[in-house]
Amino acid sequence: MRIEEELKLDYSDVLFRPKRSTLKSRKDVNLLRTYRFKYSKNEWSGIPIIAANMDGVGELSIAKKLNDHGMITCLTKQHDVKKLNKIKILRKFIKI
Repeated sequence: MRIEEELKLDYSDVLFRPKRSTLKSRKDVNLLRTYRFKYSKNEWSGIPIIAANMDGVGELSIAKKLNDHGMITCLTKQHDVKKLNKIKILRKFIKI
């Protein structure tokens, strides 16, 4: 067994200090971001929140709902690619 003796930090040791802002309310925050991918000419605009690929989370119903708000879902691998290609919101992400 290996014993690590160096100092460890936990949440009580870390202080997050918010950046100063001129916003009056949280509802004024714009979460929309655009990402350009380094090795392709693809670009994605949306809110960078992704539903994790866990049992029952990465399903088509979740993908449709999150897409309405500009978010992404990592689908479970059990979906048929040809069936996914028929869904309008997913067509731009899937290549057959």
